Amino acid sequence: MNTTWSTYVQNINTLYSSRSIRFADEFKEKYIKAFDIVDKNKILEIGCGPGALAESLHSWYPNAKVYGIDTDSNFIAFARKNITGTQFLEADATALPFEDNSFDVTISYTVSEHIEPSKFYGEQYRVLKENGVCIVISARKGVNITASCIAEETNFEKEIWQRAGEYFVDFQKKYDVCQYPQNEAELPLSMREHGFKSISTEYITINLTPDNPCYTADMAYAMINANRLCALDSAERLLHVAGEKITAPEVAELKRIINAKYDKRIMLYNKGIKIWDTDLSVTMVIRGEK
Repeated sequence: MNTTWSTYVQNINTLYSSRSIRFADEFKEKYIKAFDIVDKNKILEIGCGPGALAESLHSWYPNAKVYGIDTDSNFIAFARKNITGTQFLEADATALPFEDNSFDVTISYTVSEHIEPSKFYGEQYRVLKENGVCIVISARKGVNITASCIAEETNFEKEIWQRAGEYFVDFQKKYDVCQYPQNEAELPLSMREHGFKSISTEYITINLTPDNPCYTADMAYAMINANRLCALDSAERLLHVAGEKITAPEVAELKRIINAKYDKRIMLYNKGIKIWDTDLSVTMVIRGEK
């Protein structure tokens, strides 16, 4: 059993909620146009996490069989329990448990930066059918404006994050977090270098602004609470990352402060007070064919 990622890097509920928002039906048509796989029947998501993208793929392409693989046991258990119509397997992206030429599409979201390129692309090339499609989604850039009621830090917060700062660098190296980053020019070049042809790129803007009137209140709450979960996860990880320097009571107090901030943000939203905080991501979609 491997639970490293869900324990030390990204919590299940945080990852599921944030990805569910980014792959919500509000953005469906943008993704469908960029993916260009409407005629494909068998889709494999690499590094599916708790299954949010695979869930959307099953909804968007109801005639296709959708599979998701991840090395983290907790992610797969969550996906199997909560998502129907899709098959989830605990497996390594560098040693896929599938026969050659068995899929029409492989797709991944923010996974390529964590795996050595020859291993990342090599296995996908192997399991794809002739003319099969490899889709790599990267979302590391954008505009992030935090609501002032959340951004303001107490002296306690400043001190605890400063105390833990040096540990996060070692932490990312230990768990191979983003050890193989590539920019927008390097990603398509790397895909071509590893055998794929007819490569194209598309850029999708995902505008997560709670105060935007195009979104329902439920969607606005989901945006705010997804950020809340991320902040709470960061606090919880302090015990794993910097346990020698941070105590459990300090983490509990930090969580109390975080929840109070996000409760205030929701209160302001309910009162109709516009803050216009935003998380606008520029999502890059690289598409290549075998």
